[in-house]
Amino acid sequence: MRVSTLSMSLPVAMGYVPLGMVFGFLFVQAGGAWYLALAASLVVYAGASQFAMIPMLAAGLPVASLALAALVINLRHAFYGLSLLNDQPKNPLARLYFIFALTDETYSLVTTLTPRPTPNQMALLAGVNQCWWVFGTLLGAWLGAQLPVSLVGLEFALAALFGVLAVEQWRATRALLPLVIAPVSYVITLWWWPEQALLLAMAICLVASIIGSPRVSRGAA
Repeated sequence: MRVSTLSMSLPVAMGYVPLGMVFGFLFVQAGGAWYLALAASLVVYAGASQFAMIPMLAAGLPVASLALAALVINLRHAFYGLSLLNDQPKNPLARLYFIFALTDETYSLVTTLTPRPTPNQMALLAGVNQCWWVFGTLLGAWLGAQLPVSLVGLEFALAALFGVLAVEQWRATRALLPLVIAPVSYVITLWWWPEQALLLAMAICLVASIIGSPRVSRGAA
């Protein structure tokens, strides 16, 4: 099972290691200690929030501001958990960790794999994915403290990873509509309200997914 879980996590590793390197590098370059970068990847473990916290910490903003920003950025994860309520691990500790470590990439992976991993395998997969992120963070922090190098361009690894996961989702479901709704909604909101384009586009996609989801019969429910 260990080899199987490692194999399943390799697509995520291709994005998490270089992106974690970028975070660790930027964190140290901004004046933070390497062990604080490690602590962020262990305790926060939210890529977008971790990147957002770098300028906020550098500006000396209070912890409450960081917590509020993290809440807003990661609110979408609550919907991931709701769709996996029946697949949570039975062990309380494993369940709590899976809820904490359920990232975009882990969610996409566990919902794409056929057959779907068992609840315990999901928790283990989430743990392996976090290990990739932590490894990348440590490597980037070391580079940032030791070598005068630039990691410009590696942040594209996240966009590439999402592209791969989107293709895998389409191959698993053959549902073309989400691939059309997402870019169209973003283009419309970017033209209408560019400052809030991403948030509005996510809201449109959420409403569209609720309306377009297959109805479950009362008897089946």
